[in-house]
Amino acid sequence: MTRSTTDEAAAPPLPSPKERRRLREAKSLSEEQVAEAVGVTRATVRSWETGRTSPRGRKRALYAKLLAPAPAPTPAPKPKPESKLKPESKLKPESKLRPTPTPTPTPAPKPATAPTAPPPETAPASTAPAPDPVSAPPPPSEPAPQPKTTSEPETEVKAEVKAGAESGAGAAPGTTRLSPEEAFDALYAHAAPGLVRQTYLLTGRRRLARESVERAFQLAWHRWPEVAVDRDPAGWVRAAAYEYAMSPWHRLRRAHRHPDAPPTEPARRALFEALLELPPAYRRTLLLYDGVGLDLPETAAETEASTPAAAGRLEMARAALAERLPELAAADSPAEQSELLHDRLGGLARAEHVPAPAPARKVRTGSEEKARLWTRAAIAFAALLIGATALTLHTAPTHYEPPIAPPERVGGVPPRGGPQKLTAQDLKLQKSLNEQLAHGPERLVPELR
Repeated sequence: MTRSTTDEAAAPPLPSPKERRRLREAKSLSEEQVAEAVGVTRATVRSWETGRTSPRGRKRALYAKLLAPAPAPTPAPKPKPESKLKPESKLKPESKLRPTPTPTPTPAPKPATAPTAPPPETAPASTAPAPDPVSAPPPPSEPAPQPKTTSEPETEVKAEVKAGAESGAGAAPGTTRLSPEEAFDALYAHAAPGLVRQTYLLTGRRRLARESVERAFQLAWHRWPEVAVDRDPAGWVRAAAYEYAMSPWHRLRRAHRHPDAPPTEPARRALFEALLELPPAYRRTLLLYDGVGLDLPETAAETEASTPAAAGRLEMARAALAERLPELAAADSPAEQSELLHDRLGGLARAEHVPAPAPARKVRTGSEEKARLWTRAAIAFAALLIGATALTLHTAPTHYEPPIAPPERVGGVPPRGGPQKLTAQDLKLQKSLNEQLAHGPERLVPELR
């Protein structure tokens, strides 16, 4: 084993690129501060957070130590309600756009006769999907969902996905370990319906929204070992679906050149048209923050922008919508605008008829068939390339044959020697000599003896 291999094996593990950025912003560190502490440039830190490159050696150890989360404090044996409300008073980076929600007193414990919910590890794969803030209305017996809260079924689905990914470790006694197929089906049943509605608000095209979500889940199943251990598997799929839906190449397709017909109700029609008039980056930031309910750092990380840039896009998008929506312009504070947009986006997504996504089994088999097709195509292309190379080597000449030079006129050659051309007088004299007998002795003829 070489020294570089030993150093890589001894290097501390690093979180995912998305988690690196979240940890940095959670510690209120800028890219310049991290670059100065590690000894690199700001562009290098940005490439580490986007996943294009990864640190090595001493820089990797310094970077991992800098991003290491602080140890959680030991909980008190009997915490008081007042002690839980103190951390909420701290200002957050997004406090200018969305104020901190008012703390509510701790609810009273449920009676002993009420049925208890099963733990996340034992939840079956057919758990009912949680109501998404954009895709489904809240239950009538519960208060309106806050955009930043995470529902218990969503936490259970994440636990099921991670439990299905840990195939190498043995299951604890009394718990059921899900297979990768069951974990994928649980994630698909939980996130796919709401994600189709979100993508419809992003593009204004129903068929493109369904196609984008199915393609994103096919990519997730193709890279399931990576998605299953992600901190937010639903966010991974959402980012992939948004990227596919916002691709400018769809404009070349005849079916997706123009958006679908807007809603018939005037208020929803105005919101729909105002959304589609926004630039794609502004529309995505508004949908993630006010529709899905992500906080500002997570919105910036998913849109691959800095936190100030995401805040500027959000303010510009709200100002553009306020020009078209009078009730949004009449809001007194950014908090009221956020709640109003959250309700209006949710109502628009629930009112429109969006096609349901395909079954999870069909999505999984489609991804596997596509992978097999590409594998066979790669093998066939390699075989064709090898055959063409072999034929070329067989038919190619073994030695160099110079080409025949074209003919050229040669000059400077001396005239031909010998008798010259007979003139007319010479020809006449030769004819007369041949016809007449010569006077004088006869010619000597040799005889054979």
